Amino acid sequence: MTQPTSANADPESSPPLLVDDRGGVRTLTFNRPGAFNSFDLALKDATLAGLTAAAADDSVRAVVITGAGRAFSAGQDLKEHLELVRANDSRIATTVRDFYNVAISLITSMPKPVIAAVNGTAAGAGAAFAYACDLRIAAEPASFSMAFAGVGLSADSGASFILPRLVGAGRASRMMLLGERVDAAEALRIGLVDEVVPSEDLMNRVNAVAQDLAQGPTRAYAWIKASLHHAWTSDLASALEFENGAQSDLFASADHHEAIAAFVAKRPPRFQGR
Repeated sequence: MTQPTSANADPESSPPLLVDDRGGVRTLTFNRPGAFNSFDLALKDATLAGLTAAAADDSVRAVVITGAGRAFSAGQDLKEHLELVRANDSRIATTVRDFYNVAISLITSMPKPVIAAVNGTAAGAGAAFAYACDLRIAAEPASFSMAFAGVGLSADSGASFILPRLVGAGRASRMMLLGERVDAAEALRIGLVDEVVPSEDLMNRVNAVAQDLAQGPTRAYAWIKASLHHAWTSDLASALEFENGAQSDLFASADHHEAIAAFVAKRPPRFQGR
């Protein structure tokens, strides 16, 4: 299911989402560089299909999301949006529920790590896609902005839930109300991203991290993600009980048994994701 990964292909023939598989890592690349990888109907359909397939494929043990060209994603394609508004198209009223909500849920619930390789501009829902990932590695020219208020809209794509948990309520309010643009250095300082690297090093660094994760205990990663997400909306007693269930499952896992055997034998573990 791997497709060509060149972002310089004829835009009329090139798919809106590029899919590349290497060593257990699946890279999904938004491929509308001429439109700053904004989400039109075609890219929305391809993104949902790509995320659904990545989540379900056991051979995929880590996922990378990035953008072709100079942007990660500028969010909703406003040019197409205006055309749909003028046509009184019913998809306007359902796009948040049917696309953005589903896509963010797929990223956050996927039982494997997801890395955002933020190569450039990430705005509106495009920025929210990066926030939803488990790790965010940014290139030096990257920037983040909550562009919703500037077009007379509120936040969507989980930004109102996730962003305050990353940077705090005050900074999240500032970004959303004022449309504040945050560059990569500031994003690192406030905890919005985990690393910042030169543009030419971005994909090498992301791929190195993704390969490390792909060779790791995938089943444990799934429980770690689930535990963190459960704890966001639970009390301590509920979190403790959830952790107990996770550990009870993992105590019986092949990867845990392998890790213990490797520790005793003083060798690196060979995880199989089981």
